[in-house]
Amino acid sequence: MRTFDLVLFDLDGTLVETAPEIMDAVNDTMRRFGLPEVTQQQVNDWIGHGTRELMVQALAQVTHSSIDAVRSSQLLGQIMPVYDSFYKVRCGSRSHLYPQVREALTALRAQGVKLAVVTNKEGRYTQVVLDVHKLGPLFDAVVSGDTLPTKKPNPAGVAQCLAQFGVAAERALFVGDSSIDAATARNAGVPVWLLPYGYNMGQPIADCAPDRVIADFSELLN
Repeated sequence: MRTFDLVLFDLDGTLVETAPEIMDAVNDTMRRFGLPEVTQQQVNDWIGHGTRELMVQALAQVTHSSIDAVRSSQLLGQIMPVYDSFYKVRCGSRSHLYPQVREALTALRAQGVKLAVVTNKEGRYTQVVLDVHKLGPLFDAVVSGDTLPTKKPNPAGVAQCLAQFGVAAERALFVGDSSIDAATARNAGVPVWLLPYGYNMGQPIADCAPDRVIADFSELLN
């Protein structure tokens, strides 16, 4: 008998390594506006709250401004569409699936498990990443950062998937790579397993106190 009827996954840092191409698009944008470039480690630490928040962090860093000042600035409004155009070009250019992702998803589907993505990435970017890596057909539901009025760690995306498939919380599992994912799962009353290789804002993944830390996706099949 299978352990879970529904498994929900974060996207960036869990299913797909996307940080290199995100950094490329951020730095494309910085150059366009004559601003200093950012590093890969900085971008890794900023990933998790969606693209707009990532650019807020980047602009605060390079302009030596406060987060609040950037959020209310005209510059942010000017920069977002430029970033948008660069990321559309970069999306899929330097990202790759983490080990055992496709194999595990395919095996879980074969067992009759429902699969969903719950990400804070905007829908237009989520779709490109899923398409580039041919993941779309493996998922029964996709909840992006702009699908609902709220984002993770609000549990609404998880709750929507539980309702859609008629699955009780204890029969679902959330798989992610960050404190945001851990909080989302806890808020939804769902068990959470975390991977150590993703983007957790520079903090050790064990600090999030997940139910399990798994080395890679092959452990989903044990």
